[in-house]
Amino acid sequence: MRRILLVEDDRSLGATLTDRLGRERYEVIWVTTRAEAEARLSESWDLIILDVMLPDGSGFTLAGTIRGRSSAPIVLMTALGSAENRLAGYELGVVDFIPKPFHLRELLLRVRRIIDAHAPRRIVACGDRQIDFDALCIHLPDGRREYPPARDVHLLRLLIEQAPRVVSRNEILDRIWGDDRSPNPRTVDNTIVRLRQALQDKDGRFIRSVRGVGYQWVAAGEDADGR
Repeated sequence: MRRILLVEDDRSLGATLTDRLGRERYEVIWVTTRAEAEARLSESWDLIILDVMLPDGSGFTLAGTIRGRSSAPIVLMTALGSAENRLAGYELGVVDFIPKPFHLRELLLRVRRIIDAHAPRRIVACGDRQIDFDALCIHLPDGRREYPPARDVHLLRLLIEQAPRVVSRNEILDRIWGDDRSPNPRTVDNTIVRLRQALQDKDGRFIRSVRGVGYQWVAAGEDADGR
């Protein structure tokens, strides 16, 4: 699960963002001061979101401290939208600015884009095949590459990232197809069939069907009870 450090002193906004990002399956740690944020910089973060105006200092100053101690991408939330402020942030290593007020959907899309762009290269072994999520392909034993539809690979990554949790068909539709509601649960089932064919997973050793619910990734082909 991707981890986000949220530094926001507005209690209402902080609670809203923590809840909404949590529903997107991010682990969010919310702090309200620069001091609290600095105390947690030794931890591993996939993204740090900072408010510029903090009760005990500037988000710009905190961004400089973070860059000296962490490689996590930094996003600044600010009502200070001048070119000078943006330039100062970029010089500190900030990757994006989210102007206040903002649309929540826009923030979620930017968060996803930034985390995906800065995620370490991920290759997952699956029997005699390897799934390359950066190249959106499957490496075959003979050295060839197979390129399933990108949406198929995104579904596979969702299952792997959520393992061992069972992911329902409706959640898959929401997170992979989004506002494109023409697909239905049968569309998910057909995608799983293609993935099993690509992975030579004929007996559901890796992608397990959970009747009436959805699908579960079983790490390294273990039995459902972990054997």
